Amino acid sequence: MSKTANKKVVCQKLIEFAEKDSDIVALTSDSRGSASMTEFGNQLPDQLVEVGIAEQNIVGMAAGLAAGGKKPFITSYAAFVTMRAIEQVKVDVAYSNVNVKIIGISGGVSYGPLGMSHHTLHDIAVMRAIPNIKMVMPADRYDTEKLMKELVDYQGPVYVRVGRNPVEDVHQSADYEFKIGKADQLREGSDLTIIATGELVSTALKAAELLKEDDLSCRVINMHTLKPLDEKAIIKAAEDTGKIVTVEEHSIYGGLGSAVSQVVAENHPVPVKVFGIPDEPAVTGYPEDILNEYGLTPAKIAEKAKEMFN
Repeated sequence: MSKTANKKVVCQKLIEFAEKDSDIVALTSDSRGSASMTEFGNQLPDQLVEVGIAEQNIVGMAAGLAAGGKKPFITSYAAFVTMRAIEQVKVDVAYSNVNVKIIGISGGVSYGPLGMSHHTLHDIAVMRAIPNIKMVMPADRYDTEKLMKELVDYQGPVYVRVGRNPVEDVHQSADYEFKIGKADQLREGSDLTIIATGELVSTALKAAELLKEDDLSCRVINMHTLKPLDEKAIIKAAEDTGKIVTVEEHSIYGGLGSAVSQVVAENHPVPVKVFGIPDEPAVTGYPEDILNEYGLTPAKIAEKAKEMFN
């Protein structure tokens, strides 16, 4: 199965679109290499702005460029652009409702060995609470390609989180519909639904395969858009399968699990099990070790999911 880093797809598509549209501008915060934007700078130096380690400035500058008719794409560390610059995101971008796309790179525990300062386990909670801004976490290269095509034409602020490392494809090809705000059902099932987001969608699919070995039919939903949330898909899953598991590379507070639980509680109450990072400074280590520590693996998700049937 092919593996590609979503951040590389972001750069490839931005080059493709920016070559045809000089209004597209990429901004980096000493993150050109980390964001895989080096090639963009080499090919289109007049359409790249390097602001250095200054996340507040990069957001403010992007808002100004958007107000002047440009189409700015920020490519900055997810941990910092959603924390250091959150006031600028709230006021300059969201409140002003300007056409800024914020690509948060190396989200989740991508920078696992660098510890809590570089972990991004808060951004869903923060961004979903700010009016006017949409939030999307693509699952693989196909999602990312389709999302970038939508972002070029979409008017308004959007926050996108991608990881650092290559991820497995969850789609066999690009022959499927992708739309911001509409969930993508990857697998049908009648006993249980796993709703996952971002680069743990592939983990959810593997967990569903393990559950199949125990004769459990598991629906899998790629909830790539966290805001606006596809409430219809969640309600239908609750009605059809009666049990829901959520999987995310984020704190268990304020993320996908919290959002899904609210929809379920208000519309069709069923048992919900939330998989994420507990309320503690996440351990330091390689991403795969951190995910294993907190049970964000196919085997551990399947094991806990089976307990819902006892």
